[in-house]
Amino acid sequence: MHTKPWRRAGLALCALMLVACAAQSPTEPVVEGNRRADEEQSAPYPPPPPPPPPPPSVVAQDQLSRGRAEMRVGGLAAPTGAPYAQTAPQPMPGTVDRDQYDHAEVNPIHVVATDPVSTFSIDVDTASYSNVRRFLGEGRLPPRDAVRIEELINYFRYDYPLPATRNEPFSTNVTVAPSPWAEGRQLVHIGLQGYNIVPRERPPLNLVMLLDVSGSMGEPNKLPLVQQSFRLLIDQLNARDRVSIVVYAGAAGAVLEPTPGNERGRILAALDNLSAGGSTAGGEGLRLAYSLAEQNFNRNAVNRIIIATDGDFNVGINDPQQLQDFVSRKRETGIYLSVFGFGGGNYNDALMQRLAQNGNGVATYIDTLNEARRVLRDEMASNMFSIANDVKIQVEFNPNRVAEYRLIGYETRMLRREDFNNDAVDAGEIGAGHAVTAIYEIVPVGGRTFNDPLRYQQSADRTPSTASELAFLRIRYKLPGQDTSRLIERPITQADAVTNIGQANESARWATAVAGYGQLLRGDAFLSQTYGWDDVISLAQGARGRDEFGWRAEFVQLARNAQTAAALPTAQNAPRPEPRPRR
Repeated sequence: MHTKPWRRAGLALCALMLVACAAQSPTEPVVEGNRRADEEQSAPYPPPPPPPPPPPSVVAQDQLSRGRAEMRVGGLAAPTGAPYAQTAPQPMPGTVDRDQYDHAEVNPIHVVATDPVSTFSIDVDTASYSNVRRFLGEGRLPPRDAVRIEELINYFRYDYPLPATRNEPFSTNVTVAPSPWAEGRQLVHIGLQGYNIVPRERPPLNLVMLLDVSGSMGEPNKLPLVQQSFRLLIDQLNARDRVSIVVYAGAAGAVLEPTPGNERGRILAALDNLSAGGSTAGGEGLRLAYSLAEQNFNRNAVNRIIIATDGDFNVGINDPQQLQDFVSRKRETGIYLSVFGFGGGNYNDALMQRLAQNGNGVATYIDTLNEARRVLRDEMASNMFSIANDVKIQVEFNPNRVAEYRLIGYETRMLRREDFNNDAVDAGEIGAGHAVTAIYEIVPVGGRTFNDPLRYQQSADRTPSTASELAFLRIRYKLPGQDTSRLIERPITQADAVTNIGQANESARWATAVAGYGQLLRGDAFLSQTYGWDDVISLAQGARGRDEFGWRAEFVQLARNAQTAAALPTAQNAPRPEPRPRR
């Protein structure tokens, strides 16, 4: 019988399939056996232990971060999609903090019988406030040397009466009230309020932006924030103004020659094209910036350089004293220097403070876009246009009424007594509409003092004309463009006093709350052990008043953040030694 061809083909195909199955089936157990063998071989090695839980400081820091995400810092929410959060970014674990601060001893207590006169320069800088805010935003207390109490107090606006005329560029305001942190002591609160100028009355601005584009400025809260910040300033310029842009990294160069302020597109194009890279030739950049300012110098304008940097000067004029001397010499030509700090980790606060002081400028720290709005838009006139130069304050205390005193803050601004009448001694400037506040703590005669009375000290004369005076206030200043100072004087009497802190005006109560906050941050030894963060918060809550931009509301939250950070085991919360006044 003949088998049909299709049957033969089918039989062959079946045979091939059987062979294939037979060849495949033995291999599957081998693979499974290998897998089991691998598992058995690895069985003796236990899995790695789970990572340890984060320390309490990190947990608290995360909680603070989540809470802050719901806040609107300064009452000015960033636009939707804005690239910058309201608080500074969290530091990376293990980040080495190389910030630099000058150390200054806290002002001591002075005995009026032997040292009745206190003299200091005003300070309108605000860098310390926003830099402290950065640390608290990261869930930690700031270094003690980063806290300058006068800059915390002067960050805020106050409702001091405006000067009656421009013949005197600022008014003086005095309040004497009991101290909330030390029973038996009093606070002498001195406030100066500068007159404001409307935009149409402001002088032209010859502005040179000196921008650090070195490699250290590549972080989001540095050069990108610089670019966004200066956009706010450019929006307020007009055809009378002139703007130049100088950058520095491995070398310095001008990216925008002097340009009319109304040519906004050209200015923004130069600003937006910047990128970070290279080392920091800060000294070379300063030379070029002053050269451009001199080329376009206008005697009827405000001639100012603004340097935006993290302060990491490491190429060029890198000796701090040489930089200060250079800036001081240029100040005498009528070109002032202000310093805007950005970022952290290598923030050189010490150098930037010195440059601003020697350059007749302001030092500020910009940590958020909201802070940039405050500095460059809301208070642009205060930070750009001076109404008085070389402003010095001197207070002579009456030994018949005051036994001891201390000045809270201004440690880096103290002057010798003879400097007050010496017009060659440089001091701080006050800008249009700016308020300056200083607070003395005094011990009245008969109160508990820190020092033993002198055995052979003769009592001071009591005259009817001065018997009611606690102290005498003197203020010296120069009008812009003048070399001879003018003098303002007034006594501080019992008429300026209130019987409890609640009766003090809103400005005095707010400044007192901020002073308490600063002293707690520094761990000052002059606070009673019962005074704490709840006292600061309570006094501030009752003195918030009209808070147009939400800055005071933000301060209350910062005080709460500080209270939380101070309770963490890693915080700088060593016990404060309490000075023991004599009975």
